[in-house]
Amino acid sequence: MMKLIDLSVPISPRIQEPLPAKIEYSSHEAGALQAATILGLKQEDFPESKAWATETVTLNTHAGTHIDAPWHYWPTSEGKQARTIDEMPLEWFYSDGVVLDFSTKPPGYEITTDDLKAELQRINYTLKPFDIVLIRSDADKRLYNEHYAFLHAGVSAEATLWLLDQGIKVVGTDGWGWDIPLNLQAEAYKKQPKEGVLWAAHYVGKDREYCQIEKLANLDQIPKPFGFKVSCFPIKVEKASAGWARPVAIVED
Repeated sequence: MMKLIDLSVPISPRIQEPLPAKIEYSSHEAGALQAATILGLKQEDFPESKAWATETVTLNTHAGTHIDAPWHYWPTSEGKQARTIDEMPLEWFYSDGVVLDFSTKPPGYEITTDDLKAELQRINYTLKPFDIVLIRSDADKRLYNEHYAFLHAGVSAEATLWLLDQGIKVVGTDGWGWDIPLNLQAEAYKKQPKEGVLWAAHYVGKDREYCQIEKLANLDQIPKPFGFKVSCFPIKVEKASAGWARPVAIVED
């Protein structure tokens, strides 16, 4: 038996995030009128004056569940022009998955290297190259909260670098972002303006090439912390800093 677990959030204008989606819904009647105009017919030529239903979506590449490409973090990575999402190797996005559970940590908590090591020791797992590491903070349970973007535990730059040192290429979080929430970054910077405060984990991508999955969901539904596959192929948006994705955990009994 094989179980598929949807790890994505919907594309929805109801999600309170800084880069929200907009969706215009077009009815079957409107579709008949549109088709009639295109084809030189009348709306009533279609059964009950109905044809196709469609939607027009205005969507930033970082809205909904998506995968950040190295180009998102900085123009260069590892001394070369940073790759965009359409240039990333597909092999990165289908691999063994590992869930690290930090759901007991409060929103705004910054996950350290020691935290990662302790959680890996707890589940008795050693990371290997190309594992897809998923950080669970249960922020998806607050998806429609007006402060959703500020309600996740984030990962420090040091911890991010440590993961990359283990050969990891793709990491993911059920939070709005990989770093701690932006409001906390801003508050810390205003108190002490210096490098390493704003967007620190993302900026790791200047020197080390990797991808982040953001706004995952249902990590709590994966029945075991490892021993499953993750499929998370990004949409091929030309020269883009990110691509939408529908990640799935594949669990075999």
